[in-house]
Amino acid sequence: MSSLSLKPLWLAAMVFAAVMVGSPAAALLPVQGYEIRATYPHDTGAFTEGLFFLDGVMFESTGMEGASSIRRVRLKDGVVLQSVTTDADKFGEGIVNWGAEIVSLTWRNGVGYRWDLKTFTRKGTFKYRGEGWGLTQDGKSLIMSDGTAFLRFLDPKTLQETRRVRVTAEGRPVTNLNEIEWVKGEVLANVWMTNRIARIDPKTGAVKGWIDLTGLPETLSRRDPDAVANGIAYDRQTDRLFVTGKYWPNLYEIGLKPLKDAR
Repeated sequence: MSSLSLKPLWLAAMVFAAVMVGSPAAALLPVQGYEIRATYPHDTGAFTEGLFFLDGVMFESTGMEGASSIRRVRLKDGVVLQSVTTDADKFGEGIVNWGAEIVSLTWRNGVGYRWDLKTFTRKGTFKYRGEGWGLTQDGKSLIMSDGTAFLRFLDPKTLQETRRVRVTAEGRPVTNLNEIEWVKGEVLANVWMTNRIARIDPKTGAVKGWIDLTGLPETLSRRDPDAVANGIAYDRQTDRLFVTGKYWPNLYEIGLKPLKDAR
């Protein structure tokens, strides 16, 4: 999602308060910790918005008007192998692969793009209402977050909304769902301005538990308020889970610890 630096301070405070009341800090659901299995370099200039892993390569989208891009990144050293910039007046957001394409969103422009997966050539555009935040897919539908408590399910061919689910934690709406990833039948979602990842049941929208990334170096000393945790990718072939954040110097492969009951 967006940048705090682009918002008035009073609005940023309201957004932060809404996050704290409406989601992880207020809920008493099971919490999972993690262990770091590997650490990889990450571009500190990347305002990470979208992330996915495919065929041994990491794909990443970055935000900010005039600096939004889609990249193919070599995991081992963080080298950008290929990139394309989006329109200078657009704020790039989430990305996902579908077939031979990459589908991408923009923040407040109501416009998404379809790109050739190999060449990064732009193949078309589509429109949607509201904001665009995160994007993933379950093999049947594209799944989109928009900053509200809803996840939208889109037809991959027409990119029209087919249904939506309201995300709740113990009956309370969870807003500010940011970058999302489909992992083993669940939607994992960064919750903006927190170190928590929500584990969401895609059928009901109920949060089943939280993954707490507190303790990663970038969560302990954050001088830039925009440098929040954002970016989840899953390697289905080798069952690896990756996380990173905006402007973070590292991308982490993590293993999840057993669930703990927050109560």
